[in-house]
Amino acid sequence: MDLAVRRTVLPGGLRVVSERIPGSRSVAFGIWVGVGSRDERPSTAGAAHFLEHALFKGTRRRDAMAIASALDAVGGELNAFTAKEYTCFHARVLDEDLPLAVDVVCDLVTSSLLRTADVEVERGVILEEIAMNEDDPGDAVHDVFAGAVFGDSPLGRPVIGTVESISAMTRTALAGFYRRHYDVPNMVVAAAGAVDHEQLVSLLEQALGDRLGGEAAPAGPRPTAPGPRTSGGVVAQDGLGEQAHLVLGTTGLRRDDPRRFALGVLSTALGGGMSSRLFQTVREERGLAYSVYSSCSSSADTGLFGVYAGCSPGKVGAVLGLVREAFDSVAESGIADEEVTRAKGAMRGSLVLDLEDTDARMSRLGLAEVTSGRLLSVDDELARIAAVTPDDVREIARDVLTRPLSLGVLGPVGRTDLEKALS
Repeated sequence: MDLAVRRTVLPGGLRVVSERIPGSRSVAFGIWVGVGSRDERPSTAGAAHFLEHALFKGTRRRDAMAIASALDAVGGELNAFTAKEYTCFHARVLDEDLPLAVDVVCDLVTSSLLRTADVEVERGVILEEIAMNEDDPGDAVHDVFAGAVFGDSPLGRPVIGTVESISAMTRTALAGFYRRHYDVPNMVVAAAGAVDHEQLVSLLEQALGDRLGGEAAPAGPRPTAPGPRTSGGVVAQDGLGEQAHLVLGTTGLRRDDPRRFALGVLSTALGGGMSSRLFQTVREERGLAYSVYSSCSSSADTGLFGVYAGCSPGKVGAVLGLVREAFDSVAESGIADEEVTRAKGAMRGSLVLDLEDTDARMSRLGLAEVTSGRLLSVDDELARIAAVTPDDVREIARDVLTRPLSLGVLGPVGRTDLEKALS
């Protein structure tokens, strides 16, 4: 762990991690809750994200306007997001305003009233958000791809829920979800910037009061049982516009798999930048797509690896053919040593540049603690990337790229044409 990082476990099981950044005048502060969309039943799909919205509507001490204006008045920022396995409520303020940020965020996370009228207001907001997502097919197609890989399992459903599930969500269901998951042992506090760890702990003790009593231990990492079974498949949906958006890929690696660094190098070499293999072949040499890239993500027990491209419907077959050709070639022969060297350099540079602000540093701390309880130092991560060899990349390519492929598509493309392209 970095020497500047401090960690404390308070009574009641609250984990507190902070990183002091010399020269910073701001602090990023977040409360991470170990609950996300994969903790939902089909009947409550979208509840974690719905709740993230609803908690901003008022507590015993503050109404929605007071919550919104508290940090606005000091030039701060306040927001939240929901993922498959966690939810985060975060703020960024000047160092002198950290006490205010701690008080406001702790208040809304632990003391929401969830009034029926407020739930109804946010229901409308979320339905509008779903409609907005549908207007951005380049982003929405990743949910379609997850559904193609994982089917109707929690990992295959969109975080935001559906029109049907959000329309049917009751205040009682949301309140039950809140009570079950928003307890102190399931929370992590992370802060980075001009922060003094002892002061942060003292502020939390004041803000949370009696909630920090008792002998409860922090929640452990999610179990690493095998993820949802997959066999490959095609999910195609009509989308707005005249372009087809597609993601072709398969399952990846779980979050703690030591081979994840080699998979990251593989992904970067295949589609991680302008010099990557697929960018060069699909866009630069053939002019088939404006945007093409690869990505990988991980959860407690599985992961995703996929290649995205946006193209005209008539070019889908050619694009899929080139992506499959690249998969087959790399699975059989690996990638060249110079591609490995270039990809490792890109990953190392990106890692460091991405951590240039307090928000990114806070997120790194909170994510590591809420998902695994283990934080690699930046130097350790850089060393593990540097240690990846061409043989490591060839081995992971032979494993991942020979798994059953799944395809998610948004756009005016016939299913028969898609299946033919994959046959």
